[in-house]
Amino acid sequence: MKKLNKKLSDYYQYLDDLRKSIYRLVFVFIVFFVVGFFSSGQILKLIIKFFNVKNAIIVTTSPFQFLDLAMSIGTYLGLVICFPLLVYYLYDFLKSGLNKNEKKFFFLILPTSLVLFVVGFSYGFSVLYFTLGSIATLSLGLGMQNLWDINTFLSQIIMTSALLGLIFEFPIVLTFFVKIGIITPNFLKSKRRHSYFIMFVVTSLLPPTDGLSLIVMVIPLIIIFEITIMINSIIYRNQTHLSQENFKIQTHQNV
Repeated sequence: MKKLNKKLSDYYQYLDDLRKSIYRLVFVFIVFFVVGFFSSGQILKLIIKFFNVKNAIIVTTSPFQFLDLAMSIGTYLGLVICFPLLVYYLYDFLKSGLNKNEKKFFFLILPTSLVLFVVGFSYGFSVLYFTLGSIATLSLGLGMQNLWDINTFLSQIIMTSALLGLIFEFPIVLTFFVKIGIITPNFLKSKRRHSYFIMFVVTSLLPPTDGLSLIVMVIPLIIIFEITIMINSIIYRNQTHLSQENFKIQTHQNV
């Protein structure tokens, strides 16, 4: 029992730091949840003004729907703010066990992943901006009135944009797998067709579901995939060459 307590005592400092980080995250989330909740009216106005769908009327279906929307906006804002902090605290918790190269890789991945998510989210917003107007015009031309529920309208916009932002993170995952040796750039090259098919399938699950929007959303993913292969091929080639040179030097020294 004493040995067990002694072993656990070695981790008390780490667990205490983890607990403090969790408390900070919860505090930050609550603060920005409250900010988002009470600013929800202005945020809704900005979103509706941005999309400006002329041929559609956005309506509420219950007197308490705005309260639900305010809570959703507060939750989204809290999560968006807390995510970078979560990544930072994760790094702070793991940094003592990382070597110099791993720390460099981590610092390179952090801004890259943030940029990719923002690009994906913004791109999803832009695609929906043009698509929703076309859908409203098409429905009106078919003799149908466009009465869009505000909750569904906003949730689909946010979820589609956020999911597309997460999909844009796949280069980070592939690069990590290449770095730890699970896959190689040549393997990615040989699986191009399969990768393109998966991109089309995953993107087709996101609204809007028309063919033109699907193609528009898939094209940047294909471009990013090719850039990922190119960058990892260069890095992999340099690492392989360096390993061979080190092996030759060690062999020569042993001889």
